[in-house]
Amino acid sequence: MKAQGISEDRLELLKGICGAFRPGVLTALMGISGAGKTTLMDVLAGRKSGGYVKGTIKISGYPKKQETFARISGYCEQTDIHSPHVTVYESLLFSAWLRLPPEVNPETKTMFIEEVMELVELTSLREALVGLPGVNGLSTEARKRLTIAVELVANPSIIFMDEPTSGLDARAAAVVMRTVRNTVDTGRTVVCTIHQPSIDIFDAFDELLLLKRGGEEIYMGPLGHHSCHLIKYFEEINGIPKIKDGYNPATWMLEITSAAQEEALGVNFADIYKNSELYRRNKALVKELSSPASGSKDLYFQTRYSQSLLTQCMACLWKQYWSYWRNPPYNAVRFLFTTVIGLLFGTIF
Repeated sequence: MKAQGISEDRLELLKGICGAFRPGVLTALMGISGAGKTTLMDVLAGRKSGGYVKGTIKISGYPKKQETFARISGYCEQTDIHSPHVTVYESLLFSAWLRLPPEVNPETKTMFIEEVMELVELTSLREALVGLPGVNGLSTEARKRLTIAVELVANPSIIFMDEPTSGLDARAAAVVMRTVRNTVDTGRTVVCTIHQPSIDIFDAFDELLLLKRGGEEIYMGPLGHHSCHLIKYFEEINGIPKIKDGYNPATWMLEITSAAQEEALGVNFADIYKNSELYRRNKALVKELSSPASGSKDLYFQTRYSQSLLTQCMACLWKQYWSYWRNPPYNAVRFLFTTVIGLLFGTIF
């Protein structure tokens, strides 16, 4: 799936603003229900508040510090939560106002927001109110693209997305995944949990982490053109049927790695992966990346938040002002309620 909706020169400009000149990677996190896809992603993103987490997470060879990692990462939830009475542009402005560092001047910030809107194909909807889901305002797929844009304007290096195509029809899912692919083309790493994607959507991914029930790895590696690496890996296993021409590799992969298929073949795909050359290459890569590069330094921010407390208060007051101003029924009810309560208490006392 090639990047559409944004010209090459604007894509290069966006790369320059982001300071990202390395190729981005789009990774799919897949498995049957109960395999632990969302749990794993929440642990990596530092959003898992319950349970017990065991192990070590390193960023560029240094132990992960959640306060620092939160500043360089974004997370798009499966449920799109936005303020209904602000416009698309104001939603992005609010996010950029709070999350970009003070060193970014207003002109650069405005230019960055405009480029992000074009990247996710929201320019034509910039003055549209977000509205309530299923009632008014943006469509479901436009709301999903806004969720991605809100994270993008924070200029993260890595973005986690939980089921970005959930609840969308084929056309809407294709539009959202085109947006995700455009995001990757700016040099960012994107990790998505996804469930039974179409052929075109699955072909947009660069790498795959496939899990079985219990969180055990079945496959971790590149997909290749039209999933050629994935297909070659599984077809080399004894007893696995060849994929039919034109068949969806994602569906084929989930079918042949099911628990019923494992029992029929008498194999354990997790053990096969652990004894493969691919697993040894991955372990060697993990070992190599677990040590900091010579001359590098751990990422450090002087403050916990990008903006001061005063700036945060100003931004929140600005957003609430527009939310109340554009909602006359709510304000009318508040005035009426205040008047009635005042008359009631005045009469009683």
